[in-house]
Amino acid sequence: MEVQGSLAVITGAGSGIGRACSTHLAALGAHVALVDIDQPGLQTTERLIAEAGGSCKVLPADVTDESSLRLAFEAAVEWQGPLRILHNNAGIMTPPPPFPDAPSGSWRKVLEVDLAAVVLGVQLGCELMKQSGGGVIVNTASMAGLEPFPADPIYSAAKGGVVLFTRSLLTLQDEYGIRVNCVCPGIVDTPMAQEQRDHSEGEARALMESWPLIPAEQVAEALVMLVEDDSLAGQAVRVSLKGNRLVEFPRLAPMTMGGQAVPRG
Repeated sequence: MEVQGSLAVITGAGSGIGRACSTHLAALGAHVALVDIDQPGLQTTERLIAEAGGSCKVLPADVTDESSLRLAFEAAVEWQGPLRILHNNAGIMTPPPPFPDAPSGSWRKVLEVDLAAVVLGVQLGCELMKQSGGGVIVNTASMAGLEPFPADPIYSAAKGGVVLFTRSLLTLQDEYGIRVNCVCPGIVDTPMAQEQRDHSEGEARALMESWPLIPAEQVAEALVMLVEDDSLAGQAVRVSLKGNRLVEFPRLAPMTMGGQAVPRG
């Protein structure tokens, strides 16, 4: 998929990974629709892109609210459609106290933003991409979705769900020309990660401090790789200071659906 001239919708664009990916795609010539609930953050991202001569549009929305997110996607298509690139990136971590002491409202919110909103974003993105011949969707997962993350078990559960959800959408490439992949960064140098470190205690804090911080711009590079390489679908890229590498999942025997073999990655 060619980045230049394409409409890219990025959720969580008001800070951190979303801001880095938004500015990076805009620098490569994409028209970037900036989606976030954080309006001041969106305005900062908009200013950075505008100062660099890029093309963007601010579309405030709550990714957990279907009507709000749908309106943002439709506004983006009306602005510079069709939708070619979607990055479901918005995410949060569990605030203190950590699980199992976290109240149910706290950990449920993490699952809503980090997993359910990704499912919703893919669903809405597919609706639009099916109408225009396909596109590329990249979901933000995490290293915590590939291995245990005791510092935040709920976050780990949500991101693990994103990884398997992404892998399970492999067949969309053949059916609709829609490629779905995910990025799995370690701890990225963002305000959210720093806040989580500051509020962690004991072994959880030691664990987070033992992971080196990754520049958000490196995640943006992984995003571009997944967008531009038309051979990649149902894949995950591990993002670390050692570089960006495809995760080598075990090969599984094909399933059968309706009497036909379906690849399982």
